[in-house]
Amino acid sequence: MTNFNRRSMLFRALALGAVSTLPACDYEDPNNPDLADKFLHAMSAWNDRVQAALFNPHTLAPTFRPDQITNPPRFNAFYDISQAPVVDPASFKLELGGQIQDKPPWTLAALNALPQTAQITRMTCVEGWRVIGEWEGVPLGDFLRRIGADTTCKYVSFKCADGYYSSIDMPSALHPQTILALKFLQQPLTPPFGAPIRLRIPTKLGHKNSKSVVQIAVTNIYPGGYWEDQGYNWFSGS
Repeated sequence: MTNFNRRSMLFRALALGAVSTLPACDYEDPNNPDLADKFLHAMSAWNDRVQAALFNPHTLAPTFRPDQITNPPRFNAFYDISQAPVVDPASFKLELGGQIQDKPPWTLAALNALPQTAQITRMTCVEGWRVIGEWEGVPLGDFLRRIGADTTCKYVSFKCADGYYSSIDMPSALHPQTILALKFLQQPLTPPFGAPIRLRIPTKLGHKNSKSVVQIAVTNIYPGGYWEDQGYNWFSGS
């Protein structure tokens, strides 16, 4: 809740600041109580379009040396670390939905048997802090092609064990650095960092890196997201 309140205050402050730059806008007008929010939502949608147009699927996010890894690692979520969901890896199954041909769920063992890639990349939070970590997992693009996902669809959505949900655009999903992370700092993921699977996408802000993913779906219907439905920018390129 501390993170939520801080982010909500930041979001509102940005809204009021943006609206105040328009001489014709009076955000205190009792006939337009939501003017600031409406304006910022319109600007956010415009930002989404601009960021999508500028996104280059062949441009890689910066990578770093092992000695640059943030130590100790930083936990962040919309709940306290003691509330991080614990998912039994033995019974875990990744559910698949939407425009996918092969929809049988995947066990953790099956995912671990797939070719893996590692990266040392930076995660940037909308609140302004940044951390560097080492991640290893299955390239999401390879996984989507393996399960017969329709990669002409617009969105890939994620549902999580902690109630979180998010979505990304298909070009970002197919980016070579976007992975279904199974390891962090060369060890299997722990609950605070998204066990047993989390999305690691270094080309986007931290809130797009969904933890404890239990379902992936491919769709042309806009899926929204936990923070996006509260006013965050959806594309959220870092």
